[in-house]
Amino acid sequence: MTTAGGDPTDGCNNLALRKAARYLGATYDKALAPSGLRATQFSILQKLSAHGEMTIGGLADAIAMDRTTMASNLKPLARQGLVTVEQSASDRRARTVTLTPDGLSRMKAALPLWQDVQARFEERFGPGEAARLRACLVGVLDTGFDPWAE
Repeated sequence: MTTAGGDPTDGCNNLALRKAARYLGATYDKALAPSGLRATQFSILQKLSAHGEMTIGGLADAIAMDRTTMASNLKPLARQGLVTVEQSASDRRARTVTLTPDGLSRMKAALPLWQDVQARFEERFGPGEAARLRACLVGVLDTGFDPWAE
């Protein structure tokens, strides 16, 4: 689809979303850098803190990520002792992820950094606009695509 400006990428939903995601992701990564965590790692630790032990698949679903990528993201966290990844006691095919005390401590130490960048974004973008953006992005996840289906 070509837009009035003539650049076919101007109307590309994927490109617009990825540009914004890279921009905002780099902003959060920079803000969280003093904690030694990247934004994705912080999100994983936050999810585990809120939900307790989760399977890799459940954690991947909660963050909208494929299982293979989630497993790759967990490796450095496990090496640092922030999470454990073990075979599930109830399903030998599944692996469960648990937040360690060190992981909880690191997440809590990073929380003020996250809260600060979150507040700065909301101030600059507008709290109402930020809430609408999050609602729209949740809507994107409900469009019915199944990108990680095997």
